[in-house]
Amino acid sequence: MDLVRMIEAEQEKPEVENFRIGDTVKVHFNIVEGKTERVQVYEGLVIAKNNSGVRRSFTVRKISYGVGVERIFPLASPRIQKVEVVRRGRIRRAKLYYIRGRVGKRAKVAELIRKKSDIKKASE
Repeated sequence: MDLVRMIEAEQEKPEVENFRIGDTVKVHFNIVEGKTERVQVYEGLVIAKNNSGVRRSFTVRKISYGVGVERIFPLASPRIQKVEVVRRGRIRRAKLYYIRGRVGKRAKVAELIRKKSDIKKASE
């Protein structure tokens, strides 16, 4: 098992962005179409984070033309350019699977409002 951990440590890339479950994020993801590559932005709510180490992944859910769409991104993938946090969410659960059954305003997560002093401490 030690050999597996050594190989994973080499492949692990630094944290893309410090985001949590309940945050609305924009994932800049490389898409390969034939011989061309482009960056596609996927914006949605982070409803789950799974595993640890190199195998970490996170699930992002968005509503596209009235239909809920979920996509699982491996965090260590070289195709992820960056992950931007659009807004922080105030949640009390580790997985937000209950959002799947909700529609409209009920499917929203309350925004986390932080004090200015907390923001300064986090940036230092």
